[in-house]
Amino acid sequence: MITADFLGELDRFHLILSKRVTSKYFGNKASINLGSGSTLKDHRIYSEGDDFRQIDWKIYARTDHLYIKKYEEERNMTVHVIVDDSASMNYGKPKKFDYASMLGVGFAYLSLKEHERFQFATFSDSLDVFQPRRGLEHVATMIDHLNKVKIKGKSKFFDAMAKYSKLLGTKSLIIIISDFLLDPEEVKEGLLKLGNHDIKLVQVLDPSEKELEISGDVKLEDAETHEILRTYVSPRLISQYESQLGNHVSNLNKTCLDLKADFFLVTTNTPIFDVFYRILS
Repeated sequence: MITADFLGELDRFHLILSKRVTSKYFGNKASINLGSGSTLKDHRIYSEGDDFRQIDWKIYARTDHLYIKKYEEERNMTVHVIVDDSASMNYGKPKKFDYASMLGVGFAYLSLKEHERFQFATFSDSLDVFQPRRGLEHVATMIDHLNKVKIKGKSKFFDAMAKYSKLLGTKSLIIIISDFLLDPEEVKEGLLKLGNHDIKLVQVLDPSEKELEISGDVKLEDAETHEILRTYVSPRLISQYESQLGNHVSNLNKTCLDLKADFFLVTTNTPIFDVFYRILS
């Protein structure tokens, strides 16, 4: 459950982040802030945390007030936050979906603090999209949806990205949060559908998925297909599983490298603000 207290923590985190890593905020946002390859269009009043390098000192000399240069790309930037709400995300303590939702809300809220608009969506075997807006009311809508959504269905990543790609316009930052327990080839094809944008994949796993804590005779149920598997979990099987998971993560990472996207693996026992700092810095 996401509460208003979390937004207060995000405010404090944004202030710290702005002071430490302003020049790298939101990936390609650095080049936007610096105006690389863009045209100066406007100015706005300086706010705490803004990049000092973008202060227009000529205006300051005339008015004794601080103004920040604004470029066309900065005004057109949209941050897209896409969260997987398929049945496999209902696993763990905390549930992977709850953790992913906090990450999603955090990215959306921080984009507002950077004067950007954001659009968010959830997907499983269907895609639910909320149109891009600015303002805290949009964050409240996002929180309400994530707190009430039913976590079910099978993740159809390619279909969801194919549909979502039709909503993309100008250069965007796209953050996709999922456990990505999918065929890496499907992930690749889905990312190709999104086109030439700044894309970040955040894979969220429960610690017990990385290091199995079960042994002996067990009955396992697939969260998405509900298929039952009875097996004996031996030390050898654990080793094979962890090796296959490692290969899967490596394949996802390679896919992202090939497509010039960023890949991050996190577990739900990682402090949430450590993840924000790692990704945004």
